[in-house]
Amino acid sequence: MFIPYRSNSELNLMSSKELLELINHVRHGVGEPLLRLNSFNAKIEDELDGENYTKNVVQNFNNTESIVFQLTLDQCMLIGMRESKAVRKNVLAALKQKQTPLLPQSFSEALQLAADQARKIEEDKPKVEYYEKIVVRDTLLNATQVAQKIGLSAIALNKLLDSLKVYSHGVKRARVFQQWFIDKGFGELKQTDLGYSQPMFTTKGEAWVIQKLVSEGVIS
Repeated sequence: MFIPYRSNSELNLMSSKELLELINHVRHGVGEPLLRLNSFNAKIEDELDGENYTKNVVQNFNNTESIVFQLTLDQCMLIGMRESKAVRKNVLAALKQKQTPLLPQSFSEALQLAADQARKIEEDKPKVEYYEKIVVRDTLLNATQVAQKIGLSAIALNKLLDSLKVYSHGVKRARVFQQWFIDKGFGELKQTDLGYSQPMFTTKGEAWVIQKLVSEGVIS
């Protein structure tokens, strides 16, 4: 039997229609009212304001038209985080299953994957060397490192931390911890040689973030 092959990039995308079906399935299971397409689309545009996504108009079987978005899994998670605790816990769990890395399906794909990884390492090397020079971390972690441990992107994690009032909004164009976060020993601000503040999480702060997101139902 022929099984059409889909690339990793295709599998890491989801249409807003599929996401709505997933959310409504979970909502139905916990006894919450179902979302209507128009209100769901409005929620997507509000949540993803300023982000890149594909928006298409599709023809329905009854000759009406609907708007469908093509979203990354990170964007789907951001939208899922707007749901109640009972709903988002199940929605995010389903989305994380789709994030499982795929094994190469052919020798040529394996070669391409190896080449891509080698190129990425070379591209990141100057950044890593520069970062190691300007920031003395010891046991400190940046947002990307914390996010990777819980299966989120740094963008998604930072939006969550914004909602938890971890970051101060008094400083423009930079993320700075609120003073209470620093006072509790959860994070430190390291200054780069360009004078910018670099927020770094302590291991205690990392544990607090994970515990908080578990209690909120964002991760399990």
